[in-house]
Amino acid sequence: MRQIILASTSPRRKKLLKQLIGDNFVTRASSYEESPYPELSPEELVIKHSVEKAKNVAKYFDSGIVISADTSVLFSGKSLGKPQNSEKAEKMLEMLSGQRFKVITALTVLDLDRDKEITELESTTIWMDKISKEQISAYIRTGEPLDKAGAFSAQGKGAVLIERIEGDFYNVIGLPLFRLGKILQSAGVSIFKKD
Repeated sequence: MRQIILASTSPRRKKLLKQLIGDNFVTRASSYEESPYPELSPEELVIKHSVEKAKNVAKYFDSGIVISADTSVLFSGKSLGKPQNSEKAEKMLEMLSGQRFKVITALTVLDLDRDKEITELESTTIWMDKISKEQISAYIRTGEPLDKAGAFSAQGKGAVLIERIEGDFYNVIGLPLFRLGKILQSAGVSIFKKD
């Protein structure tokens, strides 16, 4: 099997890639500094970040496939980052309560052997339940919202806040597996059998 490099040290992305291809990959953190670039739309921004992270990591490898991703929560056309403290998490959750919003992920795959770059955008729509102030406070006390974009974790306790999801669930966690699987298969990477 060809070497696969995940340009991320995110435990969530590592777990998802392992689900898809097993332990047949290495991880390397990108040193690319994410800047806001106010002239770019949220979609253009996640694409830029994803591509730059992949290219930054690709410099350290002569061959193989580099995978990177950048995920953002969009509400009313604006990107919601990770809340820095409990007060910001509370404001985000109050804003998203009872609302519909999107999670977008730019996925970049660099095939170093074929000098090929593929970047695709995945979008998933989420309907969040109406959440009471008491629920918000209790959820924040778990500590879970503080390092998550949009202040919630779909794969954690935050799952009980989500009424409905339309699209790729794994995209919400940060790595759209359906799209990634198709790209890897087109690059000759076997998903269903061991090489």
